[in-house]
Amino acid sequence: MTPRAAVLAIDGGGSKTDVALVAADGSLLAAARGGASNHQLLGGQDAALAVLTALVRAVATKIGLAAGAPVATHTSACLAGADLPDEEAGLTAVISAQGWSATATVVNDTFAVLRAGLDDDAPAGHWGIGVVCGQGTNCVGVAPDGRSFRFVALGDISGDWGGGGDLGPDALWWAARAEDGRGPDTELRRAVPAHFGVSRVEDVILGVYRHTIGYAELFGLTPVLLAVANAGDEVARAVVLRQADEVCAMATVAARNLGLIGGGPDGTPVPVVLGGSVLAARDPLLTEAITARLAAELPASSVRIVDAPPVLGAALLGLDHVGADPAVAARLRSELRAGPA
Repeated sequence: MTPRAAVLAIDGGGSKTDVALVAADGSLLAAARGGASNHQLLGGQDAALAVLTALVRAVATKIGLAAGAPVATHTSACLAGADLPDEEAGLTAVISAQGWSATATVVNDTFAVLRAGLDDDAPAGHWGIGVVCGQGTNCVGVAPDGRSFRFVALGDISGDWGGGGDLGPDALWWAARAEDGRGPDTELRRAVPAHFGVSRVEDVILGVYRHTIGYAELFGLTPVLLAVANAGDEVARAVVLRQADEVCAMATVAARNLGLIGGGPDGTPVPVVLGGSVLAARDPLLTEAITARLAAELPASSVRIVDAPPVLGAALLGLDHVGADPAVAARLRSELRAGPA
């Protein structure tokens, strides 16, 4: 039986997973959302595959496909935790073995953000630099000739810093030092405990220590940090500007390694796509700082912020794989503009 969908698109992250079935004309046939599917966080590929399998069954049921039947021509999966080329290859083999489609590809989820921010009808193809800043940070680049560049991006051990996993805990760090006198005063000393409904920073510290506050809850301090920074607090501003420096450094290094410092073919601007929850929020201070730094260090760049659902990028990569034309991609963008149902 010929699958009704051209593409089974999967965006698997550390907090949620989106799956969508897309027809050959770009229409959205079905979508479903579930929990995390990052195999590194779930303890292995089997646990991650269980999450994906349940979601694929859910969307297949929505369009009336029998259990076990192929659901699409091609599976395009963009997964957090697929950090290295050999991990992508291994996960591609696992996904291919499920029989969901005739062909399958797995890439790191940063590629989905990059593709979502690129023009569908770009004459030189889909190339540029993508930077993701959500729970963590990552960056990938693709040159017009198809060459790619990526960072190892395994956290502290690979020199990474940024995203909610660092910004939130840093807010607590500075608040703690302000309260006990080791550091400069900062509005974070009041804003951090207020966020958790307690009176002192020490209460937050002991809450984390005694597990009444989960460490991951500190990631929720990122909006607090940004608000305090935008109000003029110098300590908070320094942390936010460090994040801007990190984003710019990654994008510039990627451009240099791909020979794009001077621009693309015929001097065309290099698309620098910013995505992930921290960057998609379009915080004024952070966005302006990144734009200014890139203008100085990578003047041949064009900054774009993507706030579309990440599964859009996975679906667009899938449509590219099956040879869909730009009008098909445009229809899909229109249908996913408000996010998958």
